[in-house]
Amino acid sequence: MKPHLALFDLDHTLLPLDSDYAWGEFTQRIGWTDPVVFKRRNDEFYADYQAGRLDIHEYVRFATEAVRLKGQVQAEAARAQFLREVIQPAVRPEAQALIQRHRDQGCQVMIVTATNEFVTRPIAQLFGIDELIAVELARDAQGWITGEIAGVPSMREGKVQRLQQWLLARGWDWQDVETTFYSDSTNDLPLLGRVNHPVATNPDDRLREQAQQRGWPVLELFPAS
Repeated sequence: MKPHLALFDLDHTLLPLDSDYAWGEFTQRIGWTDPVVFKRRNDEFYADYQAGRLDIHEYVRFATEAVRLKGQVQAEAARAQFLREVIQPAVRPEAQALIQRHRDQGCQVMIVTATNEFVTRPIAQLFGIDELIAVELARDAQGWITGEIAGVPSMREGKVQRLQQWLLARGWDWQDVETTFYSDSTNDLPLLGRVNHPVATNPDDRLREQAQQRGWPVLELFPAS
């Protein structure tokens, strides 16, 4: 039997929020960023993402600036607080049960997200997931982030490229594995269209329409609030 990969987008798929946007809001709350100027730009970038026109390089420079300037010790302490106060309360049993069901079936479980690794690595660990494909951040000679992206950003077609790299590193190609991918966003249409089993999960309106047209299953993972 082929290895089965169960791939999950993170924001609005496993989590009922956008962790990148929520981190930006958190930095405002703890006084790291200007509550007016930063919020306006953060909202603009989020709207661009939803519309499928986000410049990921420009956004990552913006989103990581406060982290870069505060330095590793303060940044990691703030991230731990963010995890406790914002992310842990948002982890739903429905998401945990879905992940566990795939584990019980013997699947390799992975998160594939367009959010950067500084924000998402501890979130993946919170879900008990070791394999994470996220936007990797370039680092300076001291090992701290520069605000630039290292390698291919895992966004839109970049998710397909990064997963292809992950497969090749293990001596596999697409035909060697069975793949399932859960996502909420039309930004993920390239990977949804590449896997064996796409699942539109808590989908936005445009993805719901695409799923209906293509005959993809739609999963409402979180109950309506």
